[in-house]
Amino acid sequence: MSGAFAGRRVLVVGAGVAGAAAARVLVSEGATVVISEARPADRVEGLAQIRALGVDVAAGGHEESHLDGATLVVTSPGVPPDASILVRAQELGIPVWGELELGARLCHVPFLAVTGTNGKTTTTGMIASCLRAAGTDAVACGNIGHPFTLAAVEGHDALVVEASSFQLRFVETFHPRVSVLLNVSADHLDWHGSDDAYAEAKSAIFRAQTHDDVHIGNRDDARSAAISTGAPAKLVWFTLGEPDQGEVGYRDGLLLARLVDETAIGPVDGERAGYRSDAAAAVAAALAFGVDAGSIRRGLAGYSPEHHRGDVVAVVDGVRFIDNSKATNVHAALAAIDGVDGAVLIAGGRAKGVDLSPLAARADRLRAVVAIGEAADALVGVFEGAVPVQRADSIEGAARLGFDLASRPGSVLLAPACASWDMFVNYEERGERFAAAALALGEEVGARG
Repeated sequence: MSGAFAGRRVLVVGAGVAGAAAARVLVSEGATVVISEARPADRVEGLAQIRALGVDVAAGGHEESHLDGATLVVTSPGVPPDASILVRAQELGIPVWGELELGARLCHVPFLAVTGTNGKTTTTGMIASCLRAAGTDAVACGNIGHPFTLAAVEGHDALVVEASSFQLRFVETFHPRVSVLLNVSADHLDWHGSDDAYAEAKSAIFRAQTHDDVHIGNRDDARSAAISTGAPAKLVWFTLGEPDQGEVGYRDGLLLARLVDETAIGPVDGERAGYRSDAAAAVAAALAFGVDAGSIRRGLAGYSPEHHRGDVVAVVDGVRFIDNSKATNVHAALAAIDGVDGAVLIAGGRAKGVDLSPLAARADRLRAVVAIGEAADALVGVFEGAVPVQRADSIEGAARLGFDLASRPGSVLLAPACASWDMFVNYEERGERFAAAALALGEEVGARG
């Protein structure tokens, strides 16, 4: 134990995965920790284990009294910045850090950081794979599932941090050696309040960098490119177009991205076409970190994509069922639709305050639309008159309806353009239930002969 927080009383807001990890690390560093949790105690997973650490969990709502005696507040990424307890802490002059800020204060090894509306997990995993291929003990962490706060004290040689806009809202000293901004499109407006505030949160990825660091920007995405030009670090672009003469890392990035198409990822067309851009970003970041080309090739070849990002989960009577449940915003859904032709689209859920009307631009690529969840009525309005659109009350009903509407051969594409929280615990559950429904249809069709 280094005791970096010895004698400090820290309030952690939120008892989810990130909050519990922050509490665990803070206790190991000598702090007295209280967790403020909105949910009732009986809905807090792992409550007994958290309390066994000596952490006091105040469940059932965020009360101002939870701030009594606190010298620091560490907030979980799911807690909005205008939550009354965070606002009151700032009024009282108590520092408010996010999970990434706490991790940055504890981290003593170099790290890379990746943000963007789409592609974060894939790019983060690719970079970590490239570093490991070069013999570096590196792990992917942050929003990818393994909290940065835990990874920071585990003794690795380097870290690759996936950073969401939620996590970046409260950072001060978060200082990656290489930062990556993949793309920016409207998302999470219900949380950030405006498109500009969302973009501002993304720019925090490079705010603490200096001219000795590197920022990787996407020359093909106008919105994020405009943000990247404000980076104080050395700016390196990635692109799927022809690189300008003298630009650093592009040509190698393009060649190696194509290698991914030939190995782990598959062809450049189809539902995983977007991986080529992620690979180009990963290559540029790995090169900037000092990884040699041979290790990058091995790292990309050995990378296995995460699930729910274009998996063909079943083929029933010539109909492919494609699980892209991770397409939780319009930008990602459009990319998924571009990877197929004549599919039945299953979309809907919680729209997060985002305008879904840009989806109408792809109506000519779709055979039909099945709308689900809170956004069903909005989606009917988007597609009505352009393509057949029907509602379904469940993901199982949507899969069956999509199968009935699909051509033979054809595709049913789950690319919701919305969050899953109105009907499911998370996007993983949504994708798993879609896959199970497709497999059940396969058994039913097989039984009929």
